Amino acid sequence: MDTFLKRDPGQAGATGFEAAGLRWLTEAPGGADVVTIVDEGPGWLETRRLTESAPGAADAEAFGRALARTHAAGAPHLGCRPPGWSGNGYMGRAPLPLRDAPSGSDAARAPSGNSSGSWGEFYAADRVLPYLPAAVANGSVDRDGERTLTVLAERLSEGVLDHPQPALVTGPAARLHGDLWGGNVLWAAAPGGRVRGTLIDPAAHGGHAESDLAQLAVFGVPHRERIVAAYEEVSPFAPGRVERVGLHQLHMLIVHAALFGGGYGRRTVAVAARYL
Repeated sequence: MDTFLKRDPGQAGATGFEAAGLRWLTEAPGGADVVTIVDEGPGWLETRRLTESAPGAADAEAFGRALARTHAAGAPHLGCRPPGWSGNGYMGRAPLPLRDAPSGSDAARAPSGNSSGSWGEFYAADRVLPYLPAAVANGSVDRDGERTLTVLAERLSEGVLDHPQPALVTGPAARLHGDLWGGNVLWAAAPGGRVRGTLIDPAAHGGHAESDLAQLAVFGVPHRERIVAAYEEVSPFAPGRVERVGLHQLHMLIVHAALFGGGYGRRTVAVAARYL
């Protein structure tokens, strides 16, 4: 079997977190394909190497429907860790805050059923604000931009931007890949001439399902509109999803601003300003 060996990229435990996420995503009934773990050890992870191929529209649609079922497998709370992992995680080279349990305000405010509850508070505290100091320090976000992001975080924390999960997600959180830019969907050749979208390199945690879908649009993915349309066939979105895409992209954008600076900071602020 041809395999791919990956070592911790400077963050101790990164491959261990990745492996825990791969196992958790694999457990989703009927969910998207996940790359197979062959072996692992302290500081390294070996996975099966896949033969890549160009997907057609039908392949993209199959991936969209499967991703909906991955999300529907759920998570115990927003920001939860994949089973078997302790401590925080990683999104590329950036730290990823994770929660042992719902915060006190999460537990008090989260309604039953299909609502995202206090998602905005979680998103502000754990997915936006932790990366702001580094983006300001490297100059990609100026003081006006810092104020814009701080005001947006306040609006998020107040819950005014909260919105329901897609229909199949009936628990408190969706089971997310967490770093779902197009490069982390590997289109693998399968028997019968099919091409299957296969998840690699996750930053898996509990969150809002629309975040994974929005991340697919940051750098592009083949047949993205077909992926989203097929997803909605099996798990309809709350009204207004298109208008929320930028909001759900902010985590990925501000991580890039913190790590790489440059135009990512300006793009982050411009997107944030839409939601004030």
